[in-house]
Amino acid sequence: MRLVSSLVVTVDESLLTGEAVPVTRIGSKAAVGDPSARAVGGDGGPWLFAGTLIVAGHGLAEVVDTGPRTALGRVGEALGEEGEPPTNLQRTTRRLIGVAGLLAVGFCVVVAVLYGATRQDWLEGALAGLTLAIALIPEEFPMVLTVFMALGARRLAQKRVLVRRTAVVEALGGTTLLCVDKTGTLTENRMRLAALWLDGRRRDVEGALQDRAACALLEAAVRASAQRSNDPMDRALCEVAGLGIDAGEPIRVWPLAPERPAYIQLWRESDGFVAGAKGAPEAVFSLCGLGGDIKRRAAEAQEQMAGQGLRVLAVADWRGSSPLAAEPDVAGFRFLGLVAFEDPLRSEVPGALRVAQGAGISVAMITGDYPATARAIAGQAGIDLSAGVLTGAEIDALSPEALRERLRKVRVFARIRAEQKLALVEAFQAHGHVVAMTGDGVNDAPALEAAQIGIAMGKRGSDVAREAADLILLDDSFGAIVDGVVLGRRIYANLRRAMVYITAIHVPIAGLALAPLLIGWPPLLMPMHVVLLELVIDPVCALAFEAAPAEASAMKQPPRKPTEPLFGRRQIVGAALAGAVILVALLLLYGGASAVASTDEARGAAFTGLIVANLAFAFAASAVPGLGLLDRSRRPFWIICALALAVLCGVLAVPAWGELFGLTLPPPPLLALALLVGAGAGGMALRLSPHDRL
Repeated sequence: MRLVSSLVVTVDESLLTGEAVPVTRIGSKAAVGDPSARAVGGDGGPWLFAGTLIVAGHGLAEVVDTGPRTALGRVGEALGEEGEPPTNLQRTTRRLIGVAGLLAVGFCVVVAVLYGATRQDWLEGALAGLTLAIALIPEEFPMVLTVFMALGARRLAQKRVLVRRTAVVEALGGTTLLCVDKTGTLTENRMRLAALWLDGRRRDVEGALQDRAACALLEAAVRASAQRSNDPMDRALCEVAGLGIDAGEPIRVWPLAPERPAYIQLWRESDGFVAGAKGAPEAVFSLCGLGGDIKRRAAEAQEQMAGQGLRVLAVADWRGSSPLAAEPDVAGFRFLGLVAFEDPLRSEVPGALRVAQGAGISVAMITGDYPATARAIAGQAGIDLSAGVLTGAEIDALSPEALRERLRKVRVFARIRAEQKLALVEAFQAHGHVVAMTGDGVNDAPALEAAQIGIAMGKRGSDVAREAADLILLDDSFGAIVDGVVLGRRIYANLRRAMVYITAIHVPIAGLALAPLLIGWPPLLMPMHVVLLELVIDPVCALAFEAAPAEASAMKQPPRKPTEPLFGRRQIVGAALAGAVILVALLLLYGGASAVASTDEARGAAFTGLIVANLAFAFAASAVPGLGLLDRSRRPFWIICALALAVLCGVLAVPAWGELFGLTLPPPPLLALALLVGAGAGGMALRLSPHDRL
């Protein structure tokens, strides 16, 4: 809407700008003009935007835009344009499963035909082919991916972080750039009285409360504050030291006006009348007729505090035996001093940013606030200011090439509009960054949607921002973001170990199903054996590996490269080598056992060795440096190990079960050898594979 006439209207635009301080709008009867000139944020101008709140004043306005043409509507259109591409992990998993599935089907057909043609037993050939197919298909991959992401989301929920899209949990660990909004993310999104200036010097609030002059200054400021106000600076004044006015309602109010941006209230006291005035320093200086050295020093103090990102108001009072004149400009107010406000930095932010930067994660602040405020908050938080502050107006003036060059170093951005936030996120992504974006306003929603990891505030965030985000900080705790990055790195490392384990253990399973047929030995593995093995492999890879904690050095290493595959050539070669070690050891065991024992006893020995090698390799592959043998995180593995060995003992000891599986308990020396070969092969496989560098 366009304000046609008004008695200064004050508007809370934080939903669109993220800024805690309301702005002033002034009526104008001029033509509508160019829609592009309707900038959100900043004082002045006649425009009222959909989604904002009137906190003071009244006026008459004309509707000029509705629906998608409003500032709020343009945000909605930008959200609708953003898609949700598959993550690198999802693409890798799909490719692995596709290749493994094709190999399984191909080998199944080849083995069935080969077995049937050479031995004239097509039923046994079909079973052998089916066994090999079951052994080759890594059906654990999608299951592991789902379990890891779900349990990761649960762990984040315990830290009061809600995961809306589980795939983003893995992406957290690869974050290279953290783009943060200032208001409500780095700061608390509230005003706090930060400093006073009186008697020619600046004072801290805590120490000044013991001084009579400072108390007079604060009392006058409270008298000039609206009762039951929504203005954050009024609330901050009333909160400090529990100050309040008990004299009922003011008998007269002079609200903000274009010609006098100061708020004045007149009160009745037992011995006369008192008025308080606060507002823009220039307006209060005029009310007081201030000049000379006092005005110069007050103006210098105002500029100094504004340069530190503080909001500064001047305060004056008036006392008399009769009511104040109709126009307070001629009453002769007494200048008392300046009050300065800040949106305080969250206590956990500096420490969290140091941890993130120590992990090689660059941090950028993108805000709609003024450059001086942005610079001050960035300095307090520890964000790099060496390349200066880049404003929205400067971004508009830069060519795309020049902007990309500036983005290599600049990490603080001020007076940024919603569409520019989105453009900055996309530009950083074009530089190869994995971007995590935080925000709480409607203006942040397009950027949250476009970033690989969108993070919204749960308490102060808008519904639109929460809907667009991947993660929601339920306690608005910035430190939870770093916890999420630690968890993401842990999940990535454990997922890689689990996939190496799955691939490695399928090599001996497939080899033991195929090699005896090619050599001419009796079949070693049948479908029942493979099914039993899968009942061990599935919980091991899904639970034992997921429970492994993050390494102590997880946040002292740089982020992985965005193009680095979760399971690339190096991991495949390492897994194949580890699996080959186990395969060779068990084939030698099976061949030697066949020479000195019956087929069922040899099969029992080889199968025992395979189970033990499986468990030994899983135990070693899921190990984290410094982790104790009986550490709590090891509990899932030991439970699975106990159940697996109990079932194995049952199969070997109970004749009916042994007959079902086609194996018999081997003689004690052979059983001991099988246990020794299985444990040794599992441990040796890990040593011969490049596990420590996976």
